[in-house]
Parts: sequence; C-alpha cells; structure tokens
Amino acid sequence: MAGKIEARLKDLKIELPKAAAPAANYVPYVVAGKTLYVAGQVTFWNGELKFLGKVGREYSIEQGQQAARLCALNIIAQAKAACEGDLDRVKRICKVGGFVNCPPDFTDHPKVVNGASDLLVEVFGDAGKHARFAVGAGSLPLNVAVEVDAIIELA
Repeated sequence: MAGKIEARLKDLKIELPKAAAPAANYVPYVVAGKTLYVAGQVTFWNGELKFLGKVGREYSIEQGQQAARLCALNIIAQAKAACEGDLDRVKRICKVGGFVNCPPDFTDHPKVVNGASDLLVEVFGDAGKHARFAVGAGSLPLNVAVEVDAIIELA
C-alpha cells in the first residue's frame, strides 16, 4: 500500500526522477541520527541534464523556477532512497539552500528558488515549510541553471 506522501504525489500527478548518482567523490545523502542531509541536486531528469545556462540571460525567472522545481524533485527522490522507499518517514524539511547561476546584476534569486520551496510545501504540506537561503553564483557545476540542497528531519 502506498504511503500518504506517495498518494499525494499521485494526486498531484508528480513523477519523481530516478535518484541521481553522485558526479564526483561524495555521496548523494547522509543520514546522521534523525537528520538527512541531501547533497546539492542539479537539473537532472533521469540522467539527462536540463536547464543549462544562466537565469536572467538564457532563462526567465519562470524557467528558473522550473529548474529549481526539478532540483526539488531530485531532493525528494534522494530522500525516498535514503528512507528505503518510505517518504512518510520525512518529518520536516528543515532547511533548503538554493544557488542560481546568473549574471552579476541579477537580483531575483529568491523568486527562482521559490520553485523548489513551493514544490516541497505542495508535497509535504506544513512539514515542507523550511528555512532557506537563495544566492547567485557566477557559475555552477556542469553549467546548470540552479542547484538546491536540503536538510530533512526524519521520523
């Protein structure tokens, strides 16, 4: 039987990507006690990179939000892997960090990272509300438009 969060994903017609393998010498997540640390997730969709370039140049704010949403889908996929398939073990999304690949004069980082934040609240409800930072970067790995990480409390 599917859990509450899996049912919510189905109701929202949200498909999760496969949890991406790390691209370097790190692990995609670490569980320490009841805290799950999810490494920065980029704009992979089942092994294919999407949204390459800068928000504010190649991409609009709205397209940046879609890129951030994709990062959040990857965070949920990693959380599912860490929880051995049981997303109901996610008690709270505690903190999200968002990096936006953008030109130096771009100042709408929070609007872009809202794409990730909004998805997490949509999926987890009040447990998805979190502390956050959103900053600009002159470049990001693989030239992705957005990268997002998360700290999650587990039940």
